[in-house]
Amino acid sequence: MLKRFLFHWVAILVALWATSKLLGGVAFLDWKALAIASVVLAVVNALVRPILFILTLPITILTLGLFYLVVNGAAFGLAAWLTPGFTVATKGTAVLGALVVGVVSWIVGLLLSPLKGGK
Repeated sequence: MLKRFLFHWVAILVALWATSKLLGGVAFLDWKALAIASVVLAVVNALVRPILFILTLPITILTLGLFYLVVNGAAFGLAAWLTPGFTVATKGTAVLGALVVGVVSWIVGLLLSPLKGGK
């Protein structure tokens, strides 16, 4: 369980770092803020995002799933708001940042999966 959490944390950390390099509106004060932000984002994604998904399910269905990008952006923005030293410039940047973090963490997860061993 701990090993799986650590791999997930590393994937999010790398994804957040890459997002800060790709998007001008996402910034970290230092490496400590990046590490804390990756933990906060993991917790927000695990606890808050499912609740937001349930609450916004009707509009997500009406928009054929596109509103889920807004939900992810809100979770990303919340993580930035909760973490000192992690800034997101605009709501649009939060949505793009969430999209980039999702794609990059998926790729990092694929690359790290042989190191994980079994599930």
